[in-house]
Amino acid sequence: MPRKLVLFDIDGTLLNVGPVNRRVIQDALLEVYGTEGTAATHSFAGRMDNVIIHEVLEDTGLTRTEIEAKFERAKQTYIDLFRKRATKDDITLTLGIHTLLERLQAHSGIIVGLLTGNFEASGRHKLQIPGINHFFPFGAFADDARHRNDLPAVAVEKAWRITGKRFTGQDVVVIGDTEHDISCARAHNARSVAVATGTYSLDRLKGHRPDVLLENLNEPDVVIREILRSPTT
Repeated sequence: MPRKLVLFDIDGTLLNVGPVNRRVIQDALLEVYGTEGTAATHSFAGRMDNVIIHEVLEDTGLTRTEIEAKFERAKQTYIDLFRKRATKDDITLTLGIHTLLERLQAHSGIIVGLLTGNFEASGRHKLQIPGINHFFPFGAFADDARHRNDLPAVAVEKAWRITGKRFTGQDVVVIGDTEHDISCARAHNARSVAVATGTYSLDRLKGHRPDVLLENLNEPDVVIREILRSPTT
């Protein structure tokens, strides 16, 4: 029976995606709404895909009702375009991630899942391209909630269905590269591991007081030790 539930963010943590992702969002919104809004300049780091769509369009004056009326079409258009256009040249795994995932998969005390702002279909495609999707039997996605802070509870429920164990408190470890990953872990009383592999620097992440702060995930022994560490050690 695993003792720890480890939840990985995707973008900036497991991998980095080139400009194709932003271009696809722009093109999808332009096709569905007739405008891309502020998608060209809006910060996507740590944000939910569903929230991004609303934020970049609300800046154009569209009402929430107008956005919602075409939201499902916009979501599917984005997913379809991303699957069509994204290639292995657009995806770069972060340093050491494949070795770490292999070590975690082999560890009897740890179960691994996803906690991400991606829609599941596009997020899974990002993982499938570099061959790491199979490491994640379940996850919590933008399809599951409107707010990132609601995702840990979703992941815990899915982990319970697989393991029969209800993970609570700091038996849940959230690994991510932005302040949003840290705050969502804190809202669930989970342990946060922040990594400077995305757009946030070490200093910027430090200001949000994660439980653990790492430059990258290239030292699996260090990462696993921090995952397994109890709050009193």
